[in-house]
Amino acid sequence: METPGRIAATPDNLDFTVENVEKALHQLYYDPNIENKNLAQKWLMQAQVSPQAWQFCWSLLSPDKVPEIQYFGASALHTKISRYWSDIPTDQYESLKTQLFSQIACFSSGSKMVLTRLCVALASLALNTMPEAWPGAVSEMVRVFQEEGGGVDGRARCLALLELLTVLPEEFQTSRLPQYRKGQVRGALGQEWGSVCPLLQQLLQRTDSPGAVKARVLRCLSSWVLLDVPLSESESLVHDCFSALPDPELFDTAVEAIVNAISQPDSQRYVNTLLKLVPRVLALQEQLREAVQSGDMETCHGICRIAVTLGENHSRTLLEQVDHWQGFLALVNMIMFCTGIPGHYPVNETTSSLTLTFWYTLQDEIMSFETDKQAVYLQVYRPVYFQLVDVLLHKAQFPTDQEYDSWSSDEKEQFRIYRVDISDTLMYVYEMLGAELLSNLYEKLGRLLTNTEQPTSWQHTEALLYGFQSIAETIDVNYSDVIPGLIGLIPRISINNVQLADTVMFTIGALAEWLADHPVMLSSVLPLVLQALGNPDLSVSSVSTLKKICRECKYDLPPYATNIVAVSQEVLIKQIHKTSQCMWLMQALGFLLSALPVEDILKNLHSLITPYIQQLEKLADETPNPSNKLAIIHILGLLSNLFTTLDISKQDDESADGSAPPVKTAPPPPGPNPVVVVLQQVFALIQTVLGKWLNDSQVVEAVCAIFEKSVKTLLHDFAPMVSQLSEMLGQMYSTIPQAPALDLTRQMVHIFASETDHFPPIKALFELVTSVTLSIFQQGPRDHPDIVDSFMQLQAQALKRKPDLFLSESLDVKAVFHCGVLSLKFPEAPTVKSTCLFFTELIPRCSDVPPLARVMQEDGKLLMQAMLEGIGGGASRCLMDQFAEVIFSLNKNCFSLLVVWLKEALQPPGFPSSRVTTAQKDNFSQQILRERVNKRRMKDIVKEFTLLCRGLHGTEYAAEY
Repeated sequence: METPGRIAATPDNLDFTVENVEKALHQLYYDPNIENKNLAQKWLMQAQVSPQAWQFCWSLLSPDKVPEIQYFGASALHTKISRYWSDIPTDQYESLKTQLFSQIACFSSGSKMVLTRLCVALASLALNTMPEAWPGAVSEMVRVFQEEGGGVDGRARCLALLELLTVLPEEFQTSRLPQYRKGQVRGALGQEWGSVCPLLQQLLQRTDSPGAVKARVLRCLSSWVLLDVPLSESESLVHDCFSALPDPELFDTAVEAIVNAISQPDSQRYVNTLLKLVPRVLALQEQLREAVQSGDMETCHGICRIAVTLGENHSRTLLEQVDHWQGFLALVNMIMFCTGIPGHYPVNETTSSLTLTFWYTLQDEIMSFETDKQAVYLQVYRPVYFQLVDVLLHKAQFPTDQEYDSWSSDEKEQFRIYRVDISDTLMYVYEMLGAELLSNLYEKLGRLLTNTEQPTSWQHTEALLYGFQSIAETIDVNYSDVIPGLIGLIPRISINNVQLADTVMFTIGALAEWLADHPVMLSSVLPLVLQALGNPDLSVSSVSTLKKICRECKYDLPPYATNIVAVSQEVLIKQIHKTSQCMWLMQALGFLLSALPVEDILKNLHSLITPYIQQLEKLADETPNPSNKLAIIHILGLLSNLFTTLDISKQDDESADGSAPPVKTAPPPPGPNPVVVVLQQVFALIQTVLGKWLNDSQVVEAVCAIFEKSVKTLLHDFAPMVSQLSEMLGQMYSTIPQAPALDLTRQMVHIFASETDHFPPIKALFELVTSVTLSIFQQGPRDHPDIVDSFMQLQAQALKRKPDLFLSESLDVKAVFHCGVLSLKFPEAPTVKSTCLFFTELIPRCSDVPPLARVMQEDGKLLMQAMLEGIGGGASRCLMDQFAEVIFSLNKNCFSLLVVWLKEALQPPGFPSSRVTTAQKDNFSQQILRERVNKRRMKDIVKEFTLLCRGLHGTEYAAEY
């Protein structure tokens, strides 16, 4: 066979003939060259939307063509009808409809994929013409396909009609009809249900209907109920679906139809219909038990979905039918059976996870009743929820070691997530069951650990502890009277398994706050944690637990400090833990040391840090290479994390991990801060390291992190370091400018710029980094968006904390302003956001800082032009709120100048967009100048104008904006 010529190799070739389309399709399907395939695809997409598509699509549907070509013809038809409906003259609607009916009849015995595409095309035509141009569209479809003729057998005609009726609601769901049309068409389709329902019933109830027809009927019902067909009108069909469930061929589609029907939001209005469905669902229990016994996971899954859907969507409605409480309780127990289905998730069963949200929903509904009514329901359902806890803890149990080892990593991960879901459910259930739940768990654990006659499996013990941990992690258990007993039981647990040991650790960690209130119990659990630190398999659980204890109980830990530091040092030297756990361990030690006397802190710091300092000295002498780079970053990271939490002042510890500035509540002890002492000792060494690694951004970032975290933690205690750190930062940035140095400078400005003693070095550093960055702007800043971002944040911080910095003759304020205007045009959104922040800080300070006022008077128009350029389409739409804030600030602080700038900037035709008229620009200008009070309104004005500029006003994109 001769290979057709490559039509799509020249994208400019727009001769959309049948022959060329066929050549392009051959190229798309059979050409091995991916570039040719892509070109063919591009050309075919153009062909599909071209005016010529009306000619070639019918020819491509010719019976002598292969299905791939016919499919493209049918797709082209659908594209033209669904997306270019307005191009079709009204007088051609009828002939187009007739042709489509004819083609569907032809293909009812042909290719299934082509038939579906043709049905979708006719469905799209129906949606565009009903109800005015094609009233009773669905009735006509049913009538046309029920008529004999065309040489097509009845079964094929029936299947084609069902396909058409199935895709019609689906096409409606995805159609691009305007909102007002959607409402009209939905109403028209709702009225047409009267033509569809009897047909589906008749086909489903006939004993001689083939399985394929019944399956298609069920699919069709699934599709229609998504249009909110009233449940009372589909009731008999839903009952027929239940009757179809014993047939394995129809099971999946019947489940889907039932689930879709009873989960429609409107269905809860039909109380009597729902009550009739409860016994139908309960009658499935026999089929469910048989499926469990035979290991038929699909059937278990399907029946469970039906029970859960009914329970989850209608629990309140069914709870309120007090005369039928036993039926609903039976449904709840059926769902309980599904929750506790035998086997281990996800290997032997995948059903139990479907039920968890039902228990949340039921609890919410019960707890939402008024007190008297709630008490009645709790009498019935509290025992059910206690049973649920037992079931969930049984499901959370690990399999035998042998079985678990045979699981794939993916199965283990799914099981881990499943246990997290169970943990969340237990935490939620605690809201209903309260302290009695903890007592219940404690009694079970006590019986298990004190029963000498019957050996217990570690899995059972682990699951009960996991229950405790799930609750204690998020609920305040400080007032529970069973926690002392639990802490007493923990040392009695025979730990011979990693999973059990992990859970013991996490449980201790979850009780860290309780231990802070009951420090006498620390001696029971701390030895277990320190022992676990030496086991690499328990790395995450042991380190995170020690960190929690050191954070919560630090003022009670001095008697144990020597031991904790010694064990920690040992595991760090042996390199038992991965990098992130080493960092956590250093944070733990920072918390621990914070509570010791200063001399003890220094002594411990000396022994802890000296080996690393020696290692760093050795590395600093070596020629830079990838392996010693990693070692340097690791050591610098350890120091950073230690200094993040080492704070000798009494303070509110909420933000110890750096999420917010800590609140000091008492002055620190006299004398230099231990962190400062250490930093001064290693300062020269860090400078040496920097000297060799200054061109490596990761090492620079790691060095800056040490000082940044120390500054954040120590605040004004960092004062002795300000002068030498300012000097080092200046040298660093002058040699190779990098963003972390600017970020650290910003921290220094934030804390020390207002202090007279420290103003000179801060001022010198600020002027130096500003001067260096201005030279980057002269050379071309586009390659350094991170530096520009950090620079703008630094300037904003300086304006906020110490506007006097801008009075200096050494600072080129005009150049900084121009850099800001240039930065507004960067494509990176974070950079533009930081620049807008700079201008919103700068504008209000013009009245107090003459150099700022001068530059604003001279060059403010440039700022306004840059803002308008961005609003006109030059900047991302997500930045419009920030642009609006700058304009709002200009309006409040520079009104008379803004009037002139707006008039001049908006004067040129086509600016800021060719899509807006002079009248629209004038209206925008007037709206802005009127709005000096409501910032929210200013944001709306800017959003509306940017949509006009982009041609998006009134579109679906605008609705999402």
